[in-house]
Amino acid sequence: MPGAIYPRRWEMDAILTDGGTVHVRPIRPEDAEALVDFHELLSPETRYLRFFSAKRHLTEADVERFTRVDYRDRFALVAVLGDKLIGVGRYDRVPGTTEAEVAFVVADAHQRRGVGTLLLEYLGAAAAEYGISRFIADTLPRNTRMLDVFHHAGYQDERHFADGVVRVSFDITPTPSGVEAVERREWSADVRSIKRLLEPRSIAVIGAGRSPDNIGHAVLRNLVEGGFAGPVHPVNPHAAEIAGLAAYRSVSDIPVEVDLAVIAVPAAAAVEVVDDCAAMGVRGLVVISSGFAEIGAAGADLERRLVERAHLGGMRLIGPNCIGAINTDPGVRMNATFAGRPPVTGRVAFASQSGALGIALLEKAEAMGLGLSSFVSMGNKADVSGNDLLRYWEQDPATAVILLYLESFGNPRMFSRVARHVALRKPIVAVKSGRTSSGVRAAASHTASMATPDTAVEALFQQTGVIRVDTLEELFDVGGVLARQPLPRGGRVAVIGNAGGAGILAADACEAAGLQVPELSTTTQAALRTAIPGAASVSNPVDLGAGAGARDFAAALAAGLRSPDVDSVITVYARVPGTEAQAVADHIAGVTSDSDKPVLATFLAMDEAPDGGSIPSFAYPEAAARSLARVTAYARWRRRPVGTVAALEGIEEETAHSMVEAELVRPPAGGWMDASQAAALLQTHGIAVAPTMAATTADEAVAAARTVGFPVALKAQAEALVHKSDVGGVILNLADEDAVAAAFDEMRHRLGATMRGVVVQGMVPPGVETIVGVVNDPLFGPLLMFGSGGTTAELLGDRSFRVLPLTDLDARDLVRSTRGSPLLFGYRGAAPCDVAALESLLLRVARLAENLPQVTEMDLNPVIVSATGAVAVDAKVRLTAWQVQPELGVRRLRPASPRHG
Repeated sequence: MPGAIYPRRWEMDAILTDGGTVHVRPIRPEDAEALVDFHELLSPETRYLRFFSAKRHLTEADVERFTRVDYRDRFALVAVLGDKLIGVGRYDRVPGTTEAEVAFVVADAHQRRGVGTLLLEYLGAAAAEYGISRFIADTLPRNTRMLDVFHHAGYQDERHFADGVVRVSFDITPTPSGVEAVERREWSADVRSIKRLLEPRSIAVIGAGRSPDNIGHAVLRNLVEGGFAGPVHPVNPHAAEIAGLAAYRSVSDIPVEVDLAVIAVPAAAAVEVVDDCAAMGVRGLVVISSGFAEIGAAGADLERRLVERAHLGGMRLIGPNCIGAINTDPGVRMNATFAGRPPVTGRVAFASQSGALGIALLEKAEAMGLGLSSFVSMGNKADVSGNDLLRYWEQDPATAVILLYLESFGNPRMFSRVARHVALRKPIVAVKSGRTSSGVRAAASHTASMATPDTAVEALFQQTGVIRVDTLEELFDVGGVLARQPLPRGGRVAVIGNAGGAGILAADACEAAGLQVPELSTTTQAALRTAIPGAASVSNPVDLGAGAGARDFAAALAAGLRSPDVDSVITVYARVPGTEAQAVADHIAGVTSDSDKPVLATFLAMDEAPDGGSIPSFAYPEAAARSLARVTAYARWRRRPVGTVAALEGIEEETAHSMVEAELVRPPAGGWMDASQAAALLQTHGIAVAPTMAATTADEAVAAARTVGFPVALKAQAEALVHKSDVGGVILNLADEDAVAAAFDEMRHRLGATMRGVVVQGMVPPGVETIVGVVNDPLFGPLLMFGSGGTTAELLGDRSFRVLPLTDLDARDLVRSTRGSPLLFGYRGAAPCDVAALESLLLRVARLAENLPQVTEMDLNPVIVSATGAVAVDAKVRLTAWQVQPELGVRRLRPASPRHG
């Protein structure tokens, strides 16, 4: 259509219900020939159901009308696989209304793959952007597939039958049930896409050389020696046989279907190989080849082309620049890596963003006897990321614990939703590099992606239940405890050992890590005295004495586990003549075989700890205490109730949007709001603000003070002043008109031309000064900040952050997370504050940040919390223009990018 601007932002890749991928984009006039071919290949039945007639051919007028749209009132999308259209969906607005007729048709070979549902989702999002609120569709009663699409999409449809046609109509405004249906479909499709990669029935290794030093050869050898359950096909144009297997010149020469292709060819050849795989119906890719985004802009461009061609060919990929993937399931037995040691089967799933580090970590897991269910080296994370793997591992019965080594986040908002759901069922332990400024710079350079502020990462992990550890050693220590021991019911620890000093060190380490080492009850102490008459101390820590043997350890441990005062036990063994460490380990394992309380063993300063079976062993008590503390905190998080996003009353969202839009049309667009306007914006969301009025002269200030009510505070308005109180820009407790006028003149004299005017505020009751703020992170979205406020806020740095959305429990935890929080609860006899009002204020600020993405920064300092409420006294709000992006609300693998030929 002349003048129509092609909306490239609606180009996206997505996953279908069977795990395959498809490219979706708006239709273009140049699709005319492809549309004709698509129609010709439809079965007579499909044509009849779409057009209510046996329409064998499209006329020129049909093609013109279908391919030329205005991308507004008439909009059409196509689903593309390879160079073929496999689905077309469209809507046409009913003139003069907010309704549109919708229709779609899917190629017969691709029906029941979710193509129609996907097109409907996207059309609904596009229509909503252009003011359409309702879809109408006419269909034949026997077209049950189309009727099912409407129903399963989550829409509440109405159906009327007349003249042999069913008219379906439904509101396309997003509803909680509709959003939930989309998320369920996305989750299920994602899991199936990872199954294609980790549960293949046949594998081709492309680039497998004859030399044992060749990476492809190493992958091939590991697959064969690991006993992969299906056929393995080496691909090398220069060899007829490799490692005793028939080799093929290309994938197209393999006479049977290939599920997974492992690509180990030079980067420059990888895109062509991907196209060959797509042509042969390969279902997934592991790209080991390097030379992509990790080397710079040219490599990043090649990587984009690689992923685009893979998705266009219906395939997802792991990598590139990775070491491969492992699945130890007896029905799969896939070691598609070039790592040197075979994996040990176990219950831990592990994903690493670093390839070389991944090899070292696999060796560490093997040395610790920590068995793996599966392992994925994500490499550059060009496609498959931790979000995808978490979804897969959540439903994988072989996986009990998930370990992650991360250098960057691709989509942290998605990670937040996925990890919170998964962590309620299975623990996730993560190391996130880039905690320091130097680490952030290195991570940004290494991953060719934006590094994430650590405050945001910390908030994300806290809220989602992810167990964050500081080192790789801790990653495996905590993972080993989780994989081998039950979760503790509380934080009370009994320390049992044969060396008094070591026991004291263990007790100190426990308390330093936030655990309790309580004195044991008289009943438990009596039981210990009976079990070990020669014990030096039984109060806790329990000192069995240097002469204690393996049976003494077992007897004391049994008594400790029976005690209602104990949630966990740490044993500490120091090597002494006459006692074998392995015997101690055997007796500890025997006692704990049916215990529902975790037990950790410390074999002091022993480089090679004895085999304790299911009992995690440590060389030093500090490491055991840290690991137990992490696990205990996770257990506490999992036991807590699931918070809810509160339904807040008194939210005037439309008024708030109008205020923001009015501010942004004034030049310059965006910037800090006037203090009185900022206060008014906060009040639209029920946020209590001290009565505030603006004034530019002494007379206006006096008049404002009369309206606000004495006593008042006078505060200078000046963009250049960050700390107004430091330069006399704040004068408090002005009791009458004369005092206000005098204060204004004094402030004007002191600040001169920098003072644009003042705000006059009513004084609020004294209380605890806190700070509440919002910052909009490019990756994480809005972050809510809370901390100790007032003039010392920056000095103390006593702040905590949370990602949005904020639940009622998040608000409760945030209030209690700072060092200054005891002041709110009546510290040292002071009257307790209205903490409920503060929690409500936090929830309302969070809702404002969600409702108004134009708010890129907010600083409420101080928020004074007293026995009568919580009131923002000084409010700063910065606005920037923001464009509605409804396409981000649909299922997609990645944002639109310029497609290559």
